[in-house]
Amino acid sequence: MASISTQSAIADNETLADFETAKRPKRNKYAFACAILASLTSILLGYDIGVMSGAIIFIQKDLKISDVQVEIVMGILNVYCLVGSCAAGRTSDWLGRRYTIVFAGAIFFVGALLMGFATNYAFLMVGRFVAGIGVGYALMIAPVYTAEVSPASSRGFLTSFPEVFINGGILLGYVSNYAFSKLRTDLGWRLMLGVGAIPSVFLAVGVLAMPESPRWLVMQGRLGEAKKVLDKTSDTVEEAELRLSDIKQAAGIPEDCTDDVVPVQKQSHGEGVWKELLLYPTPAVRHVLICGVGIHFFQQASGIDAVVLYSPRIFEKAGITSSDHKLLATVAVGLVKTIFILVATFLLDRIGRRPLLLGSIIGMVASLTTLGFSLTIIDHSGEKVTWAVALCITMVLAYVALFSIGMGPITWVYSSEIFPLRLRAQGASIAVAINRVTSGVISMTFISLYEAISIGGAFFLFAGVATAATLFFYTCYPETQGKTLEEMEGLFGKFIGWREEAKKLKKTREVNGDDGTGNVQIQLGNTVTK
Repeated sequence: MASISTQSAIADNETLADFETAKRPKRNKYAFACAILASLTSILLGYDIGVMSGAIIFIQKDLKISDVQVEIVMGILNVYCLVGSCAAGRTSDWLGRRYTIVFAGAIFFVGALLMGFATNYAFLMVGRFVAGIGVGYALMIAPVYTAEVSPASSRGFLTSFPEVFINGGILLGYVSNYAFSKLRTDLGWRLMLGVGAIPSVFLAVGVLAMPESPRWLVMQGRLGEAKKVLDKTSDTVEEAELRLSDIKQAAGIPEDCTDDVVPVQKQSHGEGVWKELLLYPTPAVRHVLICGVGIHFFQQASGIDAVVLYSPRIFEKAGITSSDHKLLATVAVGLVKTIFILVATFLLDRIGRRPLLLGSIIGMVASLTTLGFSLTIIDHSGEKVTWAVALCITMVLAYVALFSIGMGPITWVYSSEIFPLRLRAQGASIAVAINRVTSGVISMTFISLYEAISIGGAFFLFAGVATAATLFFYTCYPETQGKTLEEMEGLFGKFIGWREEAKKLKKTREVNGDDGTGNVQIQLGNTVTK
């Protein structure tokens, strides 16, 4: 009897060990490749942000423009993004997610060439307008497409790719600044801006290898094609079937319908959703919209674009006067941002969105406060204060690192996964529009702001905004890790009462045998299968 019990225990332990090993599925390589190709669109914005921070030094010298004109040309692209991001929701529902990405790349290509060939300030502004539309399209469509092709087990990892490529683009822009800064003033800045057309060419070619979003295909009634895409982008066949069933339910298609092509309702092309989003939202939709808009607002209102776009000026205020040294310091900023965003991609699906977001924003409050303190000391000192200069540079690097490990990627991950399927494209475009407006306001007023209240005062103000963001996120934002996109709506609707709904969902998952990673466990006797 003892030996039988021992053998049974060993068998059970082996089964459990096998289960633990299989608990976290391997990354789906096809979904990984799709996410990379879609997220390449984000390089366009990143490169423009990075390159303008250095190019503006030479543009101001060559075109002899004022500080006010500098503010406008730096920030106006974010306002022009509104046109693209607002149009992108409807365009992607009409053309599909994939061809909207091609469209974004084509528009930015034209804009980059116009900026590179600009002969005066007005011509440069025309180029900024065209490029801004392309960036607006790219910012909205990349996270939406990636969220829709990703399996739940790695959606956070894959949906953070747009922010990874934004940071990669910023670093490329900084490197481009340093590389072309040795050329003649009138030639250097034009090459810095014109080279930005190159990534959009690779983007247009690469996107041809991508499948269409399975959720968009279902919304068009193309179930056969959607099933093929889901089979390739899911971790298991069972998960593919579950995802298809959930999407059909969200789209109003009967679950037992197995036809390859089915007729769809007219609103599948995006009609009517604006009323549901803005005029007659349910409590759940209102909560989702406030969270989506709120996280995008605070991402920019906490001052990230002021630091990234105006880092040469910040370093100049800190006492670095050489143009070469200022540009090298900005390269260090770009490198730190890129390293920490890569770290964040591996933490999103392990630690979760909420802990990373809260840890990031609290750290940002501390670094912004310290940066404001060090800049105030330097500003009020008649001589160079070495320790304050070192502290200033350290806090700039700490701030961008803390932003990149949480606030940066989670903004795009969170806002792309919380909107219900029928509202996703338009909801994401509203969120991106708020993001760009806020960024534009910060970018176009930063010089005037720090001249009015001092540069240290400007960063104390950003620290205050980040403190308000901390309270908002802690109160209103539920954890979304491991939830399917179709489960999200159940978490929202009670604002500060979301924790009760999260507990109910957890109990339901336990009853159904779901391990919380998006994979369903089915227990048969003494064995566990997935």
